[in-house]
Amino acid sequence: MADTGNRTLRLLSLMQDRRHWTGPALAERLDVSLRTLRRDVERLRELGYPVEATPGVAGGYRLAPGASLPPLVLDDDEAVALTLGLQAAAQAAVAGMAESSVRALAKVVPVLPARLRRRVDALAAATVAVPWGGADAVVDPAALTTVAQACRDTVRLSFDYTAAGGDRSERLVEPFRLVPLRRRWYLVAYDTGRGDWRTFRLDRLSAPAATGARFAPRRLPADDVVAFVQAGLGMRPGVPVTAVVRAPAAEVRRRIGRWATVTDDGEGGSRVSMESDALEWAVFALGSTEAEFTVLEPPELADRVRAWGERFSRAAGGPGSP
Repeated sequence: MADTGNRTLRLLSLMQDRRHWTGPALAERLDVSLRTLRRDVERLRELGYPVEATPGVAGGYRLAPGASLPPLVLDDDEAVALTLGLQAAAQAAVAGMAESSVRALAKVVPVLPARLRRRVDALAAATVAVPWGGADAVVDPAALTTVAQACRDTVRLSFDYTAAGGDRSERLVEPFRLVPLRRRWYLVAYDTGRGDWRTFRLDRLSAPAATGARFAPRRLPADDVVAFVQAGLGMRPGVPVTAVVRAPAAEVRRRIGRWATVTDDGEGGSRVSMESDALEWAVFALGSTEAEFTVLEPPELADRVRAWGERFSRAAGGPGSP
């Protein structure tokens, strides 16, 4: 029975990860027969999930909108709060947090009942977001979710795009991945009109719409999607920074949680991880904790902290002051 329950949860997770599954593909992922898969699908329906099945060669299974939210068991207010919180986190510069939030949004939004979606839209419209990247970097959460779902479901996406020079154009693309990089969101996609891969800034993208036309994913001409975006934009890879701060994780997170990942390091301390293309920025962030800290990596950051410390000491009239 335990194996059956675990497999049911696994089936639910898979169906939330992708809009449409063929029966053989689902059975292969779960390592079960088609007959067992049909029983598991029926079990999901008994739990309240409206799983739709379509016959034929192109048929399969999909999780329909309007499903309830077990095993989270959220009431209406909690579901709205969760969605709004994920939208806010999607704008954050916390390493890994924004990307995870968008993946969660792509799962939650399609199954929200219409009445809750209207509440989310109304609250979001009445809220002014001030992301760290500045006003020009604001990305509409609804647009972000639409693009994320198109990536997940492998359906073509149309949108209007404004280039850096101000030229506007209509694009039809095969979306590949969303990449959060240096406090901005980028879409990597194959541009069908130009016959090549392109990188699009989401804050310059408007009116995204999934066309419903599915496509077979192409192979990205790079081993790493982040490196592909960095190369296309002429960016240098960021330098990983790790430090131990002698302050509780909650306090450190309150001060610099928008710019770094903060975890509990035991005995009232915390570990801070971030990626920075400018070590001066890392010095500033760690100094903002207003606590003692030790740099673990990179060695150049320790040298930079030492130089800053000497400069501040001289500014305050300490040893070596002019």
